[in-house]
Amino acid sequence: MKRQKRNRDDRAFNRGYNAGLDGKSREDCPFGSLQARTNWMGGWREGRTNLAQGMLGVASIQNLKNIG
Repeated sequence: MKRQKRNRDDRAFNRGYNAGLDGKSREDCPFGSLQARTNWMGGWREGRTNLAQGMLGVASIQNLKNIG
């Protein structure tokens, strides 16, 4: 059975989430298109929120799986 590619929007969100969780700046967004940038920023905000709440390590991974 062929494996399907992940949705580009989900991928942008996940990359933004990981960037926010790592404490990176929102200026580090690698996407130029509006839709991908919007999804990346949404993930970045979630990641920054979880970073502020202390959700690091395994707790953050579990939360990412629930989001995506």
